[in-house]
Amino acid sequence: MFSKACEYGIRASIFIAKNSREGRRVSPREISKEIDSPQAFTAKILQDLVRHDVIKSVQGAYGGFEIDKDTIATIKLSQIVEAIDGNGIYSGCGLGLRECNEQHPCPMHDKFKSIRNDLRDMLETTNLEELATGIKNGEAFLKV
Repeated sequence: MFSKACEYGIRASIFIAKNSREGRRVSPREISKEIDSPQAFTAKILQDLVRHDVIKSVQGAYGGFEIDKDTIATIKLSQIVEAIDGNGIYSGCGLGLRECNEQHPCPMHDKFKSIRNDLRDMLETTNLEELATGIKNGEAFLKV
């Protein structure tokens, strides 16, 4: 459903949020190791997230990536998805057809439209605070 870059972006954001809550900045190396992604690819994804004001980059010896503690609860998954994949996930065809709409629907159009709406609702109502809390409490994991 999401691109690989978007999956890594979501995982990286959760990891950064968890560490930011504890007052820690994390390096690209730490992030890529924790989310099991290639470091160069992760660095590009992190740049996109910085450019879209999802995370912050701090330069220098004590630098790294962080999210202001006050904003962790306000960052929705939809912001991360839109920063990396755009909003095509809300309008794409379930069968991958170039033209699929109300006037020219694919066989799955109506059912997939419902799924897309549910997905949008989940992405717009889920924030990094609740996901980072699940990781911290051991209720969820970023890698096996």
